[in-house]
Formats: sequence, structure tokens, C-alpha cells
Amino acid sequence: MKRVYNFSSGPAVLPESVLRRAQSEMLDYNGTGMSVMEMSHRSKAYEEIIYGAESLLRELMGIPENYKVLFLQGGASTQFAAVPLNIGNGSGIVDIIGTGMWTNKAEAEAKKFCKVNVVASSADRTFTYIPETKREDFTPEADYVHICWNNTIYGTRYTKIPDTGSVPIVADFSSAILSEETDVSRFGIIFAGAQKNIGPAGLTVVIVRDDLIGRHREETPTMLRYDIHAKNNSLYNTPPTYSIYICKLVLEWLKELGGVKEIEKINERKAKALYDYLDGSKLFRATVTGKDRSIMNIPFVTGDETLDKRFVEAATAAGFANLKGHRSVGGMRASIYNAMPEEGVAALIAFMHDFEKNN
Repeated sequence: MKRVYNFSSGPAVLPESVLRRAQSEMLDYNGTGMSVMEMSHRSKAYEEIIYGAESLLRELMGIPENYKVLFLQGGASTQFAAVPLNIGNGSGIVDIIGTGMWTNKAEAEAKKFCKVNVVASSADRTFTYIPETKREDFTPEADYVHICWNNTIYGTRYTKIPDTGSVPIVADFSSAILSEETDVSRFGIIFAGAQKNIGPAGLTVVIVRDDLIGRHREETPTMLRYDIHAKNNSLYNTPPTYSIYICKLVLEWLKELGGVKEIEKINERKAKALYDYLDGSKLFRATVTGKDRSIMNIPFVTGDETLDKRFVEAATAAGFANLKGHRSVGGMRASIYNAMPEEGVAALIAFMHDFEKNN
């Protein structure tokens, strides 16, 4: 068996030890004589899995007691509608900082229910930076401010939390959750699709402050109501059981590694190594400069589309998978999430060096 270095932006690489453990437990989980895939979500064995996953996530992220953790379905994109339906019911005003495709999609959904103000945007430079904001830029009576912490497509990330005064921040952390230490108490809601740093596709994690639960609009569908899922401990209906199981294994792996503080150091090292190479290269160039560079998603180009294509083909043949950039921007992108080992990034840099030497 030969495993490639998988630089996909999501679904993404998972820790090999997690996959091997899941393989060993596939037919008989913990002496139950059945796979987790076959298990009732109402069983004691499964309750231990889902409650164990929540406990680990709370521990790793330092989630305060006045926040609920919900394990939901529908991907982070469903939250673009769920958030305004659940908490956009006061003034009906939502502020958004535009940093790319995902905030654009959140804006489009929120506009169906609320008045939306784009208070700042980096569209003028193809979303290659995080726009600066100050407290007075935001609407004091807004129900919330929406941001996307890490921009998967364009390769930017926030390095400081915007000052929005008393207006709660709703943050899409899909491609950044558990990659760096986060003060959860500074946010009203954090949500994330699992398929980048938490586990396989199918699971969405929502972390929501207690005082924001129960504010939903009357027309909010039952399956989108936070209060329903909170009251039922994420078991109102059948949750994505196997994805939550893998999530628990990933959280155990991360805790054993030293937690978020340790993985952040590793992620910083991986990103620095690749950026240092790109900044010194005569062939390749990173598309984001300065303090807003993502440590999870690193886009780069040669400046020649034909050469970009040749590089992706050569890299794929050499065992470096999914380096093609997003269809909306082209070029290349290396997604180096938590489970990407440092040796994978070092091997990619060595391959790029050889490619540059020969082209």
C-alpha cells in the first residue's frame, strides 16, 4: 500500500493512526459486536461516543460552560441560513466583513431574512488581505457580525479578533478550528464543517453562547433551531454517527499530541517553511503577503498557466495529491491542515525545488 501526501482543501487528510484504529474497530467496536455504522444513536455505547467527543472538544478549545456544543448536519453552508434564522431576529440587521466566496455566500443567505451591511471588504485586491476595521465601522444595534476566520480559497486568515463592541461575532472556522488557540469567549457563535481539521465530511460543529439560543424566528424550520438541538444534546434526530466517532478519535489524537497549543507550533513551522521557500523562489510566488497569510491554506502560482498545469501533473505523478488551486482562482494551493505531517511539507518543498531547477 502506498499513501500519497494529500494537500486537499477538504475533505482532507486524516491522521493515519486514526484511520488504522477505525479500521481495527470497523467490525466490532469496543466489544459490542457491531460497527459504529450499525449502532443505534440511542444506545449507551453511542452516547459514550458523542458525549466523549463533546467533552474532548470542550477541553481542547477551552469552551466555557455558558456555551452549547452541537453536532449537526448540512455542512457549514447550512449555517449561513441557520444563523440569521436563529439570532437575526432583533433589529434584523447583520454586519459582514467580506473576505471571499464564503462570506459572499453567507451574505446572500442572510439577505433573505435580514438587512445586511458589508462594513469592509478585500474584494478590491481579489481577497488577498483581511480588511482593517474599527469599532465605529459596525452597526451598534446589529444582531451579529459575520466573519470567516480563515479563507480556504484565497489563503488569508485573521490574526486578531475585530472589535465589534457589544455585537456578537459569528465566525466560520471551518478551515481553522483546532489549528490555533482560540478564545471562544470572544465569539457569540463558532461553526465549522468537520472535513478539514475535525474528521470526515457530514458533520458540522456549532458552538453557541447560551444567551443566543431561543431567539429564533417563528418560521425557522425545526431542524435548524439551535434550542431544539441543544435541548436534545444533538440527538433530536439521527446525527452523522460515524463522522462523530471519527471526530472523537481525531480529538483523542490531538490531545495525545499535546493539544491545540502544540499543534499550533507545528502548523506555524510547516507554514513558515513553505512560505520561506516561496519567498525565495524565482519560479513560484505566494499570492498573499504580509501578516494575513493563512497557516492552513497556501495558494501559489508561477505566473504561467501552462507551467502551473505541468507542475500539478508532475506533482500528482510524484505522490503529491490535490495541489490544483480552487477553480475560481487557478494556480496551486497546498492545504496543510493538522494531520499533514511536517515531513509531507518538507517533501513538497524538495519536489518544488527540483521542479524549479529543471524549468
